[in-house]
Amino acid sequence: MTNPDEPRLRLPRLKLDELLEELQARIDAARATQGRVHSLLEAVLAVGRELDLEQALHAIVDAAAVLVDAEYAALGVIGPDGRRLSGFHTVGVTEEEISRIGPYPEGHGILGELIRHPEPLRLAKISEHPASYGFPSNHPPMRSFLGVPIRVRDQVFGNLYLTEKRGGAEFDEEDESVLSTLAVAAGVAIDNARLYEDSRLRERWLRANAEITHSLMSGSERSEALGLIAERAREIAGSALAAVAMPMADTASLCVEIAVGVDAEAHRGLVLPLHESLMGLAYSGVAPVASDDITHDTRVCPEPPRFGGLGPAVAVPIGTGEGGPRGVVLLAREVGRPVFSEKETEMLRGFAAQAAIAMELAERRQDAEQIAVLQDRDRIARDLHDLAIQRLFATGMTLQSAGRFIEHPEASERVLRAVDDLDETIKIIRSTIFALRAHEGGAGSGLRARVVRVAGETAPLLGFAPSVRMEGLVDTDVPRDIADHAVAVLSEALTNVARHAHADRAQVVLTTDGHEVSLTVSDNGVGIPPEGRRSGLRNMAERAEQLGGRLDVSGPDGGGARLEWRVPLPAQ
Repeated sequence: MTNPDEPRLRLPRLKLDELLEELQARIDAARATQGRVHSLLEAVLAVGRELDLEQALHAIVDAAAVLVDAEYAALGVIGPDGRRLSGFHTVGVTEEEISRIGPYPEGHGILGELIRHPEPLRLAKISEHPASYGFPSNHPPMRSFLGVPIRVRDQVFGNLYLTEKRGGAEFDEEDESVLSTLAVAAGVAIDNARLYEDSRLRERWLRANAEITHSLMSGSERSEALGLIAERAREIAGSALAAVAMPMADTASLCVEIAVGVDAEAHRGLVLPLHESLMGLAYSGVAPVASDDITHDTRVCPEPPRFGGLGPAVAVPIGTGEGGPRGVVLLAREVGRPVFSEKETEMLRGFAAQAAIAMELAERRQDAEQIAVLQDRDRIARDLHDLAIQRLFATGMTLQSAGRFIEHPEASERVLRAVDDLDETIKIIRSTIFALRAHEGGAGSGLRARVVRVAGETAPLLGFAPSVRMEGLVDTDVPRDIADHAVAVLSEALTNVARHAHADRAQVVLTTDGHEVSLTVSDNGVGIPPEGRRSGLRNMAERAEQLGGRLDVSGPDGGGARLEWRVPLPAQ
């Protein structure tokens, strides 16, 4: 028989099954949420543990891809201009695929949309957004998209980009919420990594300053200290080239005394005008001067070419005291490397200021030592004059008087010869006193300054300023008479270029190795015709032959003329 109560029993059982299924679904959802929260906490901890900035960025991208189950993930770092990406870290794309795709994106299309509007962006299909204009060739297909900004201290550091949720699903609100939470933790982690990186960088600059100060105070030559400044600045700032230029006495020019790194030879000894070079502008303006691309910077004189393959650069004055800068340090990175940030420039400026203080302290110590030497020389000269000369003179007078009483001719002759020897000794001592009290020539009398002056004086005749480069101890090793001849030859050579060459570029190179001095003047003009007047060349050749040297004249393959005047230096 059929039980009349069976329909009533079946209906509550069906409702109970539905409730149990709903309860199970809620339990599963709660477990999934708990698992996702646990994964998020683990990701936050993993990201927060990283102190190296690059490692922290890679950890953030990895965590983002795992949390929202995305096949591809990327973190784009916004550059200093706030409009383009300066760095791009990816997950899900192999190195081989990256090389086939080409350069990393700069921030156009959908990526640029997030830069312009730093708010979470979720798309079911990328191609349907108005800012989308497709992918480059060899790029993997991508449909769904989720992007969130990463803020560090209220400033947008970059953006997280997630595409292609696994299983063909779309990113949902929960994915957006989880990724936004990770972005907040990422901002804190990036800030900590930056602070740690800054502290380590400042520590390196301080160690370099201590090394330079110790070198200067222990009596090292200035060239060694300048070389140390250039080398340490290049290493710490991650630059390909570092150069240090110092002002030349009695001229409006700088001379590059030290250069290390890429094409250092092309910079070493180069004379730079104050208003046609990055270093000159930094020196005259007593402030850092930066360039995004020094190779094509219109503020930099293109001759001679010396910045091939280099891009971002910065020039910083060494010291900013009342007497003006002591010099300038220039750093340049390879093309494609990041430009020098404001923080990097500020650290370099502090390093240069400390180096200037160390140089001043060393100079004060040297001045004190020099004063002590001069005082000692003055005392020796005074003693020689007051004691030695007077006694010798008195002894000579006594012998001369005694000679009248000596009747033996030979003995009398010996006494008179001794008196003459005493007179000669007095003359020698007086010459020594004069040498001890003599002062060196004034500033601007050296060969370096004279060469720069001649180049500057002939610039109006040439219609352009010739480039000048000098190497070696030009002022120390080259005697005055040879220096006079070299200046005369330079003046004659540049005048000839102005009158006959029809050139728009000329270069002057003066070098010495302590054994020989070489002066080379080259131009890109019409060259020296065989039938042309050669009286000027003959005069230059005679000057060289008079000093035991020679003059060589040639026509380079690229056209123009090249004059090389070489003279041996006297043995020291």
